[in-house]
Amino acid sequence: MTSKQRAYLKSLAMTMDPILQIGKSSLTPEFTNSVAEALAARELIKINVLQNCSDDPRTLAEVLAERTRSHVVQVIGKKIILYKEGKDEKKKIELPR
Repeated sequence: MTSKQRAYLKSLAMTMDPILQIGKSSLTPEFTNSVAEALAARELIKINVLQNCSDDPRTLAEVLAERTRSHVVQVIGKKIILYKEGKDEKKKIELPR
C-alpha cells in the first residue's frame, strides 16, 4: 500500500465512528471473527481500544491485520484503522494509484 493510498484511507476514516471495541479480554477468536466479518462488509473499519485493555494498541493492530489478512492504515492513540480490499465491486473503495 502506497503512502498516497494510506493518506486517502485515513481521510475516509476520519469521519467514521468505531464499530468494534477491544476490552479487557483482548483478542479472542470470536473478536477476530467479528473483525473479519466487518472488514468483509465494509472494507475500512475503526476499532476502539478501551482503557481496561492492558495490551499495546499497535501490537493489537499488527496481530489483527495478520489474522484477518488486512492492512493497518493507522494506529492513533487508542484507535485502530484497518483496511481489507473487498470482493464486491459495487461497494469497493477506489484507491488512488
